[in-house]
Amino acid sequence: MKIPNTLYYTAEHLWVSQTTTGEWSAGITDYAQDLLGDIVFIQPPNVDDILVNGAPCGVVESVKTGSDLHAPMNGIVTEINNDLLNAPEGINDKPYAAWIFKFKPTDTNDTKHFLTADAYADLIKT
Repeated sequence: MKIPNTLYYTAEHLWVSQTTTGEWSAGITDYAQDLLGDIVFIQPPNVDDILVNGAPCGVVESVKTGSDLHAPMNGIVTEINNDLLNAPEGINDKPYAAWIFKFKPTDTNDTKHFLTADAYADLIKT
């Protein structure tokens, strides 16, 4: 199971990464895609949607089940990965390259709840 130490994680199995423009990218972790199985559909948030930390903001569906995406922090969605709308299996192939949406946080100090790679590894072991 890959858990890159260059990313941050949430307890809801999202990875997040700050871009050079101050936006953040978000996708689901390798652990999450493995649990879901073959991903067949994603419903990302819409551009300009307001994100509320921890609130559902989209859906990922697999042949096994569906799972809500939970906003990693307060912010506004700036972009969605249109490539995944047509080929959601890209998440299974490269979960850490397949960002689902990008957002601009409304509070850049709201990162205290993010997990490091080591803390996320401990979380999924339990």
